[in-house]
Amino acid sequence: MEPVTFSESGGVRYLHFGSELIQGAMRIRDPDEIYLEYNQQMMAWLLFLETKPGMKIAQLGLGTGALAKFHYRYCPAVKTTVVELNPAVIVAARSMFFTPNDDRRLETLQTDAKVFVKASKNKACFDAVQVDLYDAICDGPAASSLEFYKGCYNILKEPGVMTVNLFSRHKSFDINLKNICQAFKNRVLLFPESHDCNVVAIAFKGPDLEAEWRDVSKRAKIIMQKTGLPTNQWISGISRENARQENKLSI
Repeated sequence: MEPVTFSESGGVRYLHFGSELIQGAMRIRDPDEIYLEYNQQMMAWLLFLETKPGMKIAQLGLGTGALAKFHYRYCPAVKTTVVELNPAVIVAARSMFFTPNDDRRLETLQTDAKVFVKASKNKACFDAVQVDLYDAICDGPAASSLEFYKGCYNILKEPGVMTVNLFSRHKSFDINLKNICQAFKNRVLLFPESHDCNVVAIAFKGPDLEAEWRDVSKRAKIIMQKTGLPTNQWISGISRENARQENKLSI
């Protein structure tokens, strides 16, 4: 397992795996804020799914716990299952980044995400899946095979949404995008590249989705008012970035 290390600068605490590469970040005065832009975009499933009692989210890769903390604070009806292989990351998320301990709304499993998505007990269990799996080398997602993304598809309910953090300027990007598109029947949207060269993909399972962008924008504004996420900026970027989506969402 990679060593877990930390740094601080300008009121922000960073998580590292034994190198200078950043694995996550938290503004110390606002630990429940999602600080990094791509991490914020991992919450894009909120645009397409209403949170409701009984909803389940799978978070593959814990990092600083930013997404789990956000669910815990702003999505009280949701149960989050976090899958993290490295026990030191779990300890660090709780002790250094203030992630809550497990309770009825948060479950943390120390296991391999590739094993988790293949388990028959998890089939069609989750409304949304968030995938952010990187190791110390950070040369692309630690799980990227077609088999893995088919597993992600299988653990989703219908309708269901997966968000994935990808590196845009690396050979892994095309490999991952191809496998995601194949596993999710080409029902995939991309955010524009963020300033740190991350691209978040959004993949859909279930009935075809068609909506006017103005209606999606209305929902985005409601989410922004409730959570502070900059969702009002997402719609124009997604509609421009994806072919045949300029005038209407159709996926």
